[in-house]
Amino acid sequence: MSFSITDQLNKLKQGIPDQVKLVAVSKTKPVEDIMEAYKAGQRHFGENKAQEMETKHEQLPADIAWHFIGHLQTNKVKYIAAYVSLIEAVDSLKLLKEINKQAAKNDRIIPCLLQFHIAEEDTKFGLDRDEATALLESDVFKKMKNIQIAGVMGMATFTEDMDQVRREFKHLKAIFDWLKSECFSEEESFREISMGMSGDYPVAIEEGATIVRVGSLIFGERNYPTTT
Repeated sequence: MSFSITDQLNKLKQGIPDQVKLVAVSKTKPVEDIMEAYKAGQRHFGENKAQEMETKHEQLPADIAWHFIGHLQTNKVKYIAAYVSLIEAVDSLKLLKEINKQAAKNDRIIPCLLQFHIAEEDTKFGLDRDEATALLESDVFKKMKNIQIAGVMGMATFTEDMDQVRREFKHLKAIFDWLKSECFSEEESFREISMGMSGDYPVAIEEGATIVRVGSLIFGERNYPTTT
């Protein structure tokens, strides 16, 4: 039986509550695959390379909501600032400053999620509570007019131990609740918890995720460029 993106997407959506946003992780996938998912009703897509996202944005329908889901370098923000719907992985004040600058150039307010390091394994990127507090209390942040902190994002450890994964998701939910009460109690827009991928999204939903990022369950295994 041949693999069908439409069938996979429809099957997946049956298990995701209406209040949870499904982001189809389309990085490395061709425009044709994204278009099939689009025709099946999918509108939120996730990419982790700015120039690849820009190329796809130019070729695909204008009502697609593009999520930037990887580590974003400051010199790449300009490629996506005109149209990106959500930047999911802000891990520094330096990056936030550049997003604010490029958003202003495009006369936009760009929603962003603060990325937190929740995995028990060592990972390169993500804030801790102290770093987040310092960022949010800084004069530089308070002067920004073209970004909107819409919530938090985190990546669990890549492991088959779902108890560990659940602990890490609970940790992110606790961070969200803390930020909501301490810094964003008046901000209705601060409401997103992005966590969970193909292998662990059901646990993420149980622990309060409002956004899940799923790739291989929709599109099949990832396509990598071949080297010669």
